[in-house]
Amino acid sequence: MQAVIMAGGYGTRLQELTHDEIPKPMIEICGKPLLQWQIENLRENGVDDIIVIVGHLGDQILDKFGGTVRYYEEEELLGTAGALPRIADMLRENFFLIYGDLFFNIDFERMMKFHRDHCGYGTVLTHPTSHMYDSDLVVCKRSFLIEDIVPKGEHRPWWLHNLSMSGVYVFNKKALNVFPQIPKIDLEKDVLPKLPYFYSYKSSEYVKDIGTVERFYQVEADIKKGLPNARSLKNKQKAIFLDRDGTLNYKNDLIFHPGQFELFQYSAAAVRRINQSGYLAIVITNQPIIARGKGSFDMLDIIHAKMEETLGCQQAYLDDIYFCPHHPDKGFPEENRRYKIDCECRKPKPGMFYKAAERYNIDLSQSWMIGDTEIDRQAAINAGVKPFITDNLLDAVNTILGE
Repeated sequence: MQAVIMAGGYGTRLQELTHDEIPKPMIEICGKPLLQWQIENLRENGVDDIIVIVGHLGDQILDKFGGTVRYYEEEELLGTAGALPRIADMLRENFFLIYGDLFFNIDFERMMKFHRDHCGYGTVLTHPTSHMYDSDLVVCKRSFLIEDIVPKGEHRPWWLHNLSMSGVYVFNKKALNVFPQIPKIDLEKDVLPKLPYFYSYKSSEYVKDIGTVERFYQVEADIKKGLPNARSLKNKQKAIFLDRDGTLNYKNDLIFHPGQFELFQYSAAAVRRINQSGYLAIVITNQPIIARGKGSFDMLDIIHAKMEETLGCQQAYLDDIYFCPHHPDKGFPEENRRYKIDCECRKPKPGMFYKAAERYNIDLSQSWMIGDTEIDRQAAINAGVKPFITDNLLDAVNTILGE
């Protein structure tokens, strides 16, 4: 596999640390240059050819890494993607593109498999974030195909899922055909809106930019706690699964409209505690509104977007949401017979747990299920997960985490 690292920018937001004497990718984190952390993680995950795009103070990068990687030197700044058409003859059929201000620990082989399976022009690693209003968000279909990109700061008239672009991409070389014929190219503005078959690869892995001093120190603290390595999907994960209605939000009979959805006052604090703990926060919920003809997939998607954005306003996020649209009982006037089946995903059956475990490499025996009903308890037992039945999510989370 091949990766291109964009390491030619000025890094003006980090001048307090660089003093304009070293390029941003050479800033030391826990005693090692950021670029070295990147190269080591790429090598450990099967990337055998690395091209570094250098510019501002790039001689320091060449002196440090010598012939261990290949280089392209920008004589003038070409934006976040302007160098790619100029190195087209160096690129393989599929290649990673990575911004030089990121610290990450990613299973790149898993991401490349997703990209190849979907046969797209491009794939971006997306993830939920604790600062969604300071992030570019993607809008995508259930098939993972991206429909729109909402830049940070842009007016958002409706609720959006907390799905942020990370700065880690895979491109097929044919994507170069949509690049504009201009010297300086901004990837997000000039290329991605025109890119056909552009997919979202949602991951819970550790990816953070060090574009500000505050984020730099946060990454250092996370490294010392071992968080980046623990979050790699090469390693077994542990999760706190959450029921939705009655656990995260008030029960208002069958919730089929976002106006009916209201989080408990303590829910954001509870989810935020999970985010800080190393556990994944994953919702597992039965939603028979589809089978009973009370609502559509589109409306359920809006309800879940409201849930994610409401949590995001309070610096909390869900790693994923799994729902069952089925209901086995027939005879309702508006019912959708297609979903009136005895499925394997409706709690107390464990199907949704198994899907999450496969997607995120979760050790179910080290995970918990917090819910408010006996069905939640039985679902946890059936999935091999430890149950916690409660009417207060925050108390449950604090108990599980030992506080």
